[in-house]
Amino acid sequence: MALPEGDIFLERDVEILRKHFDIRTAPTFNRKKSVSSIPSIFKILKGTLWADLTFSQFADTHAFLAVLFSKIFRKKSIVIVGGYEVARVPEIGYGAMLNPLYTQVVKFVLKHADRILTTAESLKEDAISNAKIRGENIKTVPECYNPEFWKPSGEKEDVVVTVAYMNDSVIRRKGLETFVKAAGYLPGAKFILIGPDEDGSVKRLKSMASLNVEFPGFIPETELPKWYSKAKVYCQLSRYEGVPNALCEAMLCKCVPVGTEYCGIPVAMGDTGFYVPYGDVGATVRAIKKGLNSDKGEEARERIRRMFPLERRERELVSEVQELLD
Repeated sequence: MALPEGDIFLERDVEILRKHFDIRTAPTFNRKKSVSSIPSIFKILKGTLWADLTFSQFADTHAFLAVLFSKIFRKKSIVIVGGYEVARVPEIGYGAMLNPLYTQVVKFVLKHADRILTTAESLKEDAISNAKIRGENIKTVPECYNPEFWKPSGEKEDVVVTVAYMNDSVIRRKGLETFVKAAGYLPGAKFILIGPDEDGSVKRLKSMASLNVEFPGFIPETELPKWYSKAKVYCQLSRYEGVPNALCEAMLCKCVPVGTEYCGIPVAMGDTGFYVPYGDVGATVRAIKKGLNSDKGEEARERIRRMFPLERRERELVSEVQELLD
């Protein structure tokens, strides 16, 4: 099996698959910073020739090549869709489906991969609707989480937290301005926006932030449980998401969720938190107040622990691969 190199979630999948199959990794491509060199293309080709199946994260250029080579040489292929590839949200300028050229790349991958895996049913629906495909090869295999790593410690405080890589697009998509503005109406609580500043956009957020908002920057994953453990509330104020990983991790640490009803957010939250319209500062303030006074943290943890146990990801991922290989 040949796989591209990728981020932490792909690395976890690699470790799962390594337990059951013989695998090799090949370079991936990045839509923000092109690394589509001739040597990289040949590495993907070489990996495809060696493998029985290719496995790609994100329906990007590298997946296009992996699927194309797989079809030519009669190998099987799996592609994980992250969300951006199948999104079309013109009001916030988000989604690959707003770009005609990129749309053709994604449509090829969606139509010709033997299996497309999404983390949320909403992403499957968007793939079918926006790419105008039948989607018979699309299945949902959610991310899953280790409740022994993501667990609360210490006492909760009147802290509200959200996590995001910050750039102009993400700030719009995740409603981070709403988060910062809401803090001004709740001076008795501390608001923490965790995540690195990728393009200087955090300056805009800081300019509108009240004194009770903190921007600690990037926090390693190993330290995040400590931050979640202090917080009573986690906010996911996004216009577009799959099933948000940070939200699920925070819920396992007994944070009460406050979020919008878009895409996969309600899948995670269920009835354990409080919903708000996207971009509505007043409703967000009211929901956060309820969250700070709520005892739903235990329910939130139990929901994620029950729905997304770590062994589920391994079982379903290996099953999909084995079914194609058989």
